[in-house]
Amino acid sequence: MHGKSSLINKILGTNRVIVSDIPGTTRDATDSYYENQEGKYIFIDTAGLRRKNKIKDDIERYSIIRTMFAIERADVCLMMIDALEGVTDQDTKIAGEAHEAGKGIIIVVNKWDQIEKDDSTIEKFKKDVYQKLAYLNYAPIIFISAKTGQRVNKLFSMINEVAKFNSMRISTGMLNDVINEAIAITQPPTDKGRVLKILYVTQASTKPPTFVIFVNNKEIFHFSYERYLVNHIRKEFGMTGTPIRIIVREKQEDM
Repeated sequence: MHGKSSLINKILGTNRVIVSDIPGTTRDATDSYYENQEGKYIFIDTAGLRRKNKIKDDIERYSIIRTMFAIERADVCLMMIDALEGVTDQDTKIAGEAHEAGKGIIIVVNKWDQIEKDDSTIEKFKKDVYQKLAYLNYAPIIFISAKTGQRVNKLFSMINEVAKFNSMRISTGMLNDVINEAIAITQPPTDKGRVLKILYVTQASTKPPTFVIFVNNKEIFHFSYERYLVNHIRKEFGMTGTPIRIIVREKQEDM
């Protein structure tokens, strides 16, 4: 998680936030307003988190609670990973919270300037991140250096895109066209002679995009088929950086 304060300072061009080599220096969440040609932003610098075995005091627990509050308040979470350390247990926990909260997520790998690289370094690192954070396979990864400012300016268009997809609304007609296309490519599962029928789909809410799928029988709507439909929606509409929620409802077919 190191480097959050350095990143915000680099963006703001000021020493607004205390920067230290000791992870866990920032005790409270700090809000910083920033505006550029890409838009207007409020950066919430969350309390720094130490590794579990170093959590000994109430202040540290308080920091974790504050981080959870910061996640709740955010539209997009920048999940910072230290390139030298890779994904830690603490990263996994925080990423899980952001995912569960339905937030837009960008995985930001910091200190990339300190890594020795060859042709396959980036791909190997990405693969490792997605293996450890398997449920975040929809989140884009950007490699930066908060210290030198490398690629920091590319963050803003990513933040805008992820925020757009997180609050995206798809018309019912378009949604059903896409789902019907998915069904035509791969038929729904059957179970002991019973056939799953998908009657229609509608979007219930945004942040994150939440879809209600009406079926004839919930029991045979297997998770693997749900995942297939979600992937099809992603393929059609992009949806980079946002979780997608599915609610399954049973409905009697009209006679």
